[in-house]
Amino acid sequence: MTYIDVKTIGDVHRFYGCPPPKNPLVTVIDLTKTNPVRPAGEVFHRVAFYAISCKKFTGEIKYGRSHYDFEEGTLMFTSPGQVIASSPDLRVTEGWGLFFHPDLLHGTTLGRNIRDYSFFDYDTNEALHVSEEEKLILGTTIQTIEREYSQSIDKHTQNLLVSNIQLLLDYCTRFYDRQWLTRTKSSHDIVQQFERLLKDCFDGPLIETGLPDVKYFAVRLNLSSHYLSDLLRKHTGKTTQEYIHLRLVEKAKTLLWDTSQSVSGIAYELGFEHPSHFTKLFKAKTGKSPSEYRQSN
Repeated sequence: MTYIDVKTIGDVHRFYGCPPPKNPLVTVIDLTKTNPVRPAGEVFHRVAFYAISCKKFTGEIKYGRSHYDFEEGTLMFTSPGQVIASSPDLRVTEGWGLFFHPDLLHGTTLGRNIRDYSFFDYDTNEALHVSEEEKLILGTTIQTIEREYSQSIDKHTQNLLVSNIQLLLDYCTRFYDRQWLTRTKSSHDIVQQFERLLKDCFDGPLIETGLPDVKYFAVRLNLSSHYLSDLLRKHTGKTTQEYIHLRLVEKAKTLLWDTSQSVSGIAYELGFEHPSHFTKLFKAKTGKSPSEYRQSN
């Protein structure tokens, strides 16, 4: 197994067999006109930039140890540090790739807020499937970005490039909302499965397993942590973490009412390593410390 670091936009062009990039920090590549350089054997590429690709292809792509087959028109997102591998027989039949380095976003609002676009951390099986109309909307923005970086650089270049990338990301956010709405049944099933897992978890002795976190539930639902939280927020108004904290506080209230356990004992039973962390969370959610809550009931 070989790991290759793809650090610059120039590295991307060399990988795809393209001429040198017109801008060192951003590029758009027509993926149907490339001849990727794929070494023999299993090779993983570690990328140092953001990538958005909209494509149809035959073959297989791999994120870490997970495989996914994209035969439909699919929008995929990659953030710096992710590891990607593709099969030697991978053939793109339609699509483009936008690649931009974090340095392009330096000092901009998007640079400060890009982590809010949590789909960069979704798994491949949580990719965005776009309609023909949506592809046209995205394609128009991509053409604007390509036109802008192909001109001479001036004091407006960075702002215009970043503004159009943000516009593209905002469209992707809208399209993800549409995807969740059109998959209401599957989303509802996930919410129900999560709520059952949460109930089962808090019905048992947490002191043996520790306080469950978002990853605990995401793994059992075969989802990424970000996708699970975004899906729950869309359908219930609460994130995974908020659900966990609400259930925890409800169990804590029951223990404060029905037992004579000390606050420290309850904190340990609920999986907290430090009782002060439990007290802080309980007061944040109820407005009272555990001791004050017990005395008032």
